[in-house]
Amino acid sequence: MSQDVPEDIRDLLEQLEASDRDADALVNGLSEEQGTQPPAAGSWSVAECLDHLATGNRQYLDAMQAPADRARERGRFRRRPMKPGWLGGLFVASLEPPPRRWHKMTAPRKIRPRTAPPLTEAFAAFMATQADARAFLNANADLDLHGIRFPNPFIRGLFFSLATGLHVIAAHDRRHLWQAWQARRTIEGNVG
Repeated sequence: MSQDVPEDIRDLLEQLEASDRDADALVNGLSEEQGTQPPAAGSWSVAECLDHLATGNRQYLDAMQAPADRARERGRFRRRPMKPGWLGGLFVASLEPPPRRWHKMTAPRKIRPRTAPPLTEAFAAFMATQADARAFLNANADLDLHGIRFPNPFIRGLFFSLATGLHVIAAHDRRHLWQAWQARRTIEGNVG
């Protein structure tokens, strides 16, 4: 990674790469059967957690692309560090693991995981959206990510900055990778 990349961009890229490494470790040595087995009734399997992340990341990235393209056409280049706003920062913080009782959320219908998706397919889809998130960030690091808004794909009428959207992806990754690790430990009999 180039030293010319601003520190805030480097930090977020490192967070995304850490999620890649975590997901790789998560599925390493896990059988397809273990990966698709929910730890309890009504809980998500490892594969379902990865499927949910892949779908959610894709929804966010798709919603952010057109506003980024318009901003580039209009010359809205970087003026300040890429930080979520006040409300966005609260939302990002609410996604950090482990989920607290008052921060538990129900996944919007359009990003609920498929029932028992194949582990290898869910993992590949997650890794592909991670690569896409890094590519989006690298391609748009010169834009005013703090000031450019996009419509939240799940809450009508709510707009986030591109900075918030990218931080949401990173925090959401951590939350559901944590959940997937809990599922794996339960399936393997190592609760704790």
